[in-house]
Amino acid sequence: MFDRRFVQYFDWGLLGLAVLLGGLGLLSLYSVVTAGAMTAQKILYLKQLIWFGAGLLLMVVCFLFNYKLLDRYAHAVYVFCILLLIAVLFFGKHVSGSQRWLVLGPVSIQPSEIVKIAVIVVLARYYSKNAYTRGFTLRQLFTPVTLVLIPFALIVRQPDLGTALLVVLIAGSMTVFVKIERRSFLYLFTSGTVAIPLVWFLLKNYQKQRILTFLNPDRDPLGAGYHIIQSKIAIGSGMLTGKGFLKGTQNALSFLPEQHTDFIFSVFAEEWGFVGSAILILVFLLLIVWGLNVAYSCRDPFGTILAMGICAMIFWQVVINVGMVMGLMPVVGVPLPFVSYGGSSIATMMIAIGLLINVSMRRFMLE
Repeated sequence: MFDRRFVQYFDWGLLGLAVLLGGLGLLSLYSVVTAGAMTAQKILYLKQLIWFGAGLLLMVVCFLFNYKLLDRYAHAVYVFCILLLIAVLFFGKHVSGSQRWLVLGPVSIQPSEIVKIAVIVVLARYYSKNAYTRGFTLRQLFTPVTLVLIPFALIVRQPDLGTALLVVLIAGSMTVFVKIERRSFLYLFTSGTVAIPLVWFLLKNYQKQRILTFLNPDRDPLGAGYHIIQSKIAIGSGMLTGKGFLKGTQNALSFLPEQHTDFIFSVFAEEWGFVGSAILILVFLLLIVWGLNVAYSCRDPFGTILAMGICAMIFWQVVINVGMVMGLMPVVGVPLPFVSYGGSSIATMMIAIGLLINVSMRRFMLE
């Protein structure tokens, strides 16, 4: 039976921020396919528009049911997403040397995007059921570490190091939030620091090139360093107020690679300048702070940790994407939430917002 309290407690602010960011993404993508040399691919804009509409429907579905059902079915959701990742290894579509997509009739989905939600849900269940006043010890962290390492390994195998690292950052943020026992935290921090140099030998050659290019883009300006050099030129050429909508030259002349996905922030910065870029980042910041306020005011531990995990996902994707297009981080292929082209990405973000609205609506209810 419909509860009128849902209308009273509905979080219009979260809905408005999500729609605003999605609208800015559609605007930027329209600029890319119209002003750039992608006239043969204008279908991308229509596809993103359809995915945005589908994402809105998924968001509605995700706030209609009681989010506490996810607590009960968290492991089922997790196993289903892991099975999708395994299916990618056997039946996935190859694109540009990567095997990340499952083709389901006319639709291609990227399970590595959806699995981020599954990891957040299953960790929220574990941490809410096993809270410790002094924090989690290494032995108590064995289960959540295993739950994270399984999708991490499967995503690295695709290969998609950016999304795999994102899963680890989300899980790490959630773990720090619920508190780690001091001695265990020092041990993990020390072990991680020591292991960083060893990771270098496990990276593929193209991944090593990205790191070396990050340290010195001019070492190969026409090869590995081309992306980041052109990106910084586009951002810098926008100056204070930008060149105007559809007037970005780096985009129009196709100097900027992957301008509809990883580097769409560069397109936005060239057209709207520092002022527009600052406003976009402030909108993201407002969304994250809004979500953290939902987590803080929720009376249910599962809802609190779930909301915090979603905020961590949005935060790290924004930081990594903006950082890499500005040359502050290596290029790892992480999309800008709500803005970059990608059906699975926009659908995942809308599901996340739907869950945040769900927690927000029910945070004051006892049942």
